[in-house]
Amino acid sequence: MARIAVIGAGMGAMATAARLAVAGHQVTVYERGSTYGGSVGRYERDGFAFDTGPGLLHLPAVYRDLFVKTGKRPLEDCVDMVQVDPAVRHVLADGTAVTLPGASRGGAAAVLDETFGAGAGERWNGVLGRARDAWDATRRPLLEEPLRPDWQVLGRDPYPALRRSGLLRRRPPTLAEVADRELGGALGELLAARVRAYGIDPATAPASAAVLPYMEQTFGSWYVRGGMRALATAVYERCRERKVTFVLDAPVREVLERDGRAAGLLLADGSEVAADLVVCGADPRQLRAPLPAGGAPARGPGVASRFTLLLALRGARPADAVHRTLVHSPGVQLTVLRPDDPACRPDADHEAITVSAVCGPEGTPEPRAEELLDLAARAVPGLRERLVWTQARTPADIEAATGAPGGAVPPPALAGADGRLLYPANTSALPGLFLAGGWAHPGGGLAHAGMTGALVAGLIVEGAQFRGSR
Repeated sequence: MARIAVIGAGMGAMATAARLAVAGHQVTVYERGSTYGGSVGRYERDGFAFDTGPGLLHLPAVYRDLFVKTGKRPLEDCVDMVQVDPAVRHVLADGTAVTLPGASRGGAAAVLDETFGAGAGERWNGVLGRARDAWDATRRPLLEEPLRPDWQVLGRDPYPALRRSGLLRRRPPTLAEVADRELGGALGELLAARVRAYGIDPATAPASAAVLPYMEQTFGSWYVRGGMRALATAVYERCRERKVTFVLDAPVREVLERDGRAAGLLLADGSEVAADLVVCGADPRQLRAPLPAGGAPARGPGVASRFTLLLALRGARPADAVHRTLVHSPGVQLTVLRPDDPACRPDADHEAITVSAVCGPEGTPEPRAEELLDLAARAVPGLRERLVWTQARTPADIEAATGAPGGAVPPPALAGADGRLLYPANTSALPGLFLAGGWAHPGGGLAHAGMTGALVAGLIVEGAQFRGSR
């Protein structure tokens, strides 16, 4: 049995802690804040409640596997998880509304044909079919296996762009070029918008970014009743069941090194914690000294953040309201989340809505609240007349909650782009130090961060020969 110190209580860190505890290790989590969950937070006021981080879960199988491997009660016994359908509504700049069903290729094609003309659905499914090929080629090395030593091979874009499309003459195409050449016009903007919502710029992203909308359409989008914070609570409780110890309000200053390997932690109050192994489940940049990371280069400071408005509205949620709407505009793309969840409102005569926009180096400049309200009104008729109060959440608030410089929100790893969109390996150059969470392979997002738990636990339990689940 090893003494393992985990830095941070985010979703990836807790997933790692639970798996290691089941394997018989003594695990203690040191969290800089006063609660668990990392970016998966909750804001409550006057009977309204809002998620302050991710609002939807993709690839729920990641957390189903975590609960199967760490206890008797499956995920569905711990949270009430429902698939979102329709999956998303797009409100284009010209006012056109396109509502796409969840997990249905045929249904999506029919809607697109009706909106954009015959053949639009076939072109859309053609792009997502090629995205499926990219998914099949990279799913294991990007999601299910530790980062391979020859990670540079993942710098080649696996998306098979159409021949004679003019996209393969000089270099692999960007996602924006695929959207323009293989879809065109407003239809292409639907693809670009789905990628942009992850904080990824379609103009510079590789075509392989098409795997993100493919993943959503194939595996669906899921909401946890009571808010996504309920998922964080379920993972935290599973950790406690497995005898993981949590030390809150305990910022870590640096990883201690003795005899050439990780030997514990130095906390901000000057106290030292001895450990046989250390797992960093937080953004390494918040430590005093950078952690030596092996494998691919880390994401640089260009990672985007979010500007969010939490809206308390009077009046019942309309029966035809859609859970997620993307509002398109030339300067700002807005995501509007309207969960049909009694736990998020004081009564049936009120509604809680979250609106957010990507901002930062790879997104737009930080928007004004009034601008976001104007855009949100295109998705929520009569919004201003119904408004009771608003609460802004800025990148500075995200930085205060998570410690990530600039409030950066890491997106998932992507193949292509010469490996620039990969993350550091889960092992590091310092023996005994491992990296988990959204700032390590395979990157950010609830599902991807959760995958780091299986990877780090496998490397610790089975050793360097561990190559992932099959």
